[in-house]
Amino acid sequence: MAGWATAALQPGRLYHGTVVTIVPEALLDGDIRSLARAISQIEIGAPGTGDLIEAIWAGRKTPASSGSHIIGLTGPPGSGKSTLADSLTSLWRELGRRVAVLAVDPNSPFTGGAILGDRVRMQRHALDPGVFIRSMGARGHLGGVSLATRGAVRLLDALGWEMVVVETVGVGQSELEICEIADTVVVVTSPGTGDGVQVIKAGITEIADVFAVNKADLPGVERVTRELRDMIRYSSPKGGWLPTVVRATATQGSPGVPDLAAAIDAHRTHLEQSGELGQRTVRRLRDEVAELVAARAREYAVRELAVETAGLPLEDARRADPDRVAELLLDRLARQRRNIEESGAAVAAATRRD
Repeated sequence: MAGWATAALQPGRLYHGTVVTIVPEALLDGDIRSLARAISQIEIGAPGTGDLIEAIWAGRKTPASSGSHIIGLTGPPGSGKSTLADSLTSLWRELGRRVAVLAVDPNSPFTGGAILGDRVRMQRHALDPGVFIRSMGARGHLGGVSLATRGAVRLLDALGWEMVVVETVGVGQSELEICEIADTVVVVTSPGTGDGVQVIKAGITEIADVFAVNKADLPGVERVTRELRDMIRYSSPKGGWLPTVVRATATQGSPGVPDLAAAIDAHRTHLEQSGELGQRTVRRLRDEVAELVAARAREYAVRELAVETAGLPLEDARRADPDRVAELLLDRLARQRRNIEESGAAVAAATRRD
């Protein structure tokens, strides 16, 4: 493992404005600063981060468990997602579980950083080595879950963090992407703001495994709970599981939070016993690979389209055929890839002959 830093990311070298100083052994020893730096490398797309995760799996002293429980926490702004995540974190820490919270926020249009990066409500866990909190920018993804977030989840899973919470910034059609990364999706709503109606309009029941009616001490909680349960009653079970509705009052500490944690654990047990957990893991891998292919193809297209010879009739943009040009670019990319592979094979054959 010691050779990873030299072969992939060289310590002290500058990559995209960031100096690499990560050592796999430090991550395996539980060093939080090294974990934060590793996620920064994932965010900037530094080379060798895949090698890092492979080195961690190879260097684990304990056998792989059933894996991290990845929990997607989503819901309308102001519903109390961060406060609820804080209360769940406290409860899980009492049970001896390590908790990582990835808070996916909008990006600043000026710096590119996560706008809501303070996470003031969770600062009481800042000195706990069993809690890791990280704000990550959505980086242009409408669904609020970027490729960097997926990479961070894979890293945390390799390091054996039992509970990984991915908190998104809002809810709606654009937030449905959270179901592609989480084992258990918790949709947080609250009474008095019309959130129940908004959740129904957004079609969120199709992805929710657990509903948390937060701020249950406010008027209207009975109506929101009834609306959600009526909606679930007429929906089809997802993999044999009907969503659970749990009331919680996170600001008061305990009421409802243990019930929510129990519902999350019950869904995990259902996934394991039904075999759905393994299926979701495979599906996540396929989705991530497809996203990476799409992202890299887009980068290639943007570079090619910046050159006037890309095939677009710029002199008459209204009559252009984007489908035809897209096919031309994909064909060109495929030919370049084949040429690279053939050149590599030729070099390898020549080396073997020598």
